[in-house]
Amino acid sequence: MIQPGYVARGRYIPLLFAIADVAVVNALFVALCLICPGIAAGGSWHLPALLVNLALVPELWWGLRRSLWRALQLDVVTRQALSDTALHALFFISLLAIAAPGRISARELAIFYSMMFGGMLVLRLSSRAYLKHYRRRGRSYARVVIVGATTTGERFAAELSRDAGYGYRLLGFFDDHCPEGFKGKYLGRLDELEAFIARERVHQVFYCGSGSGSTDGQRAAEVLRVADDAGAEFFFVPRLSRYVQRDFDLMTVGTMTVMAVKRNPLKSPVNRAVKRLFDFAVSSVFLCLYPLIYLPVAIAIKMSSSGPVYFKQQRTGYHGRTFTCLKFRTMRSSGDADKRQATAGDPRVTRIGAWLRRTSIDELPQFINVWRGDMSIVGPRPHMLKHTDDYSKLIGRYMARHAVKPGITGWAQVNGLRGPTDELWKMERRVEADVWYIEHWTLLLDMKIMVRTVINAFAGEENAL
Repeated sequence: MIQPGYVARGRYIPLLFAIADVAVVNALFVALCLICPGIAAGGSWHLPALLVNLALVPELWWGLRRSLWRALQLDVVTRQALSDTALHALFFISLLAIAAPGRISARELAIFYSMMFGGMLVLRLSSRAYLKHYRRRGRSYARVVIVGATTTGERFAAELSRDAGYGYRLLGFFDDHCPEGFKGKYLGRLDELEAFIARERVHQVFYCGSGSGSTDGQRAAEVLRVADDAGAEFFFVPRLSRYVQRDFDLMTVGTMTVMAVKRNPLKSPVNRAVKRLFDFAVSSVFLCLYPLIYLPVAIAIKMSSSGPVYFKQQRTGYHGRTFTCLKFRTMRSSGDADKRQATAGDPRVTRIGAWLRRTSIDELPQFINVWRGDMSIVGPRPHMLKHTDDYSKLIGRYMARHAVKPGITGWAQVNGLRGPTDELWKMERRVEADVWYIEHWTLLLDMKIMVRTVINAFAGEENAL
């Protein structure tokens, strides 16, 4: 039975965002009329203004159906702003051609849609940033439970807790059996779930597996019934390996649901060409300015200890090929540099070297590697040959990270997964992040990682040893 007074988390947020979109688009149209007075000449601005709002209907319909899984994702928000602007342009220009041909010139349309994209982007970023801040203060959150005291359940709980932008408050786990050593908050058996949802006003139930074999399907169906009766949303989390992170398309064959794995984006020759062109353009511009960085850094390195300015090391690259990776030298010369990572308080690291590492300036010579084509600006970090040999035997899908060119920075690095890998789990987390990046690549994601890398460099990174 649906709980009295039940209100789903974020129920009105998409509506508020839609109202904000309407207000911004209308404000921009007024600005266009001021910039280009011919549009409103003779007081005939009413029809174009009406068409502007009619063209918003498809975008608003689509926007109200979006789920705000995360309040702020730079690449997603940018892509949505661009697609919404293009959708509006398609409908508005079509309506103009039917109702008022020649009423607005191509130049005026270009001005309007340039302003609209910029306005939408600023609005979306600011409003989503505020929503994330609002959620961090403990508001607009969903009360959720996980069914399944399983490894999948623990992993999913960690993901829910990792980012405040998701806006979840995990109450705990239900299962008929709580395994020994389970780290989550165990709330009780499945027959206690229905009463708990009603009593605690649970918004969402995530099913992460409970039982095995044929009983698992029966339990999932029962949990779905309980959630439906209580008015809570039900989500099914498939039990997949932590290294299977690709997106799936859902389809049906008769009455059976089928998940189709989406193709890795960087298997497309077009996407690879776009990434390479972007790398070449950015590295070419950077290398024109590189002498301004090289000269003072080289002098400081030479004054700190004897040895070359560059540290050159053989590392594993694209498809397992070996290449010479360049860095500013941050350590005193030693014979074990190719086998031993730097650690906290490592006596080999010079004073200037510690600063170069903390600010990531030591990595800047790798733009030469990018320009040559050995590396990309964004990608999995290249590892020492010894690490490749050791970890490829210990970690599943380790070699999958070499399906793309290694990068100066990467998704693992901007998520704090850098520094020494003195424990196996640290490298497992890094490989997991690298595989996620490869399977979710977009050019906007690369730009997001670059921006976060610059921010982290100025802030200083704790794990940059």
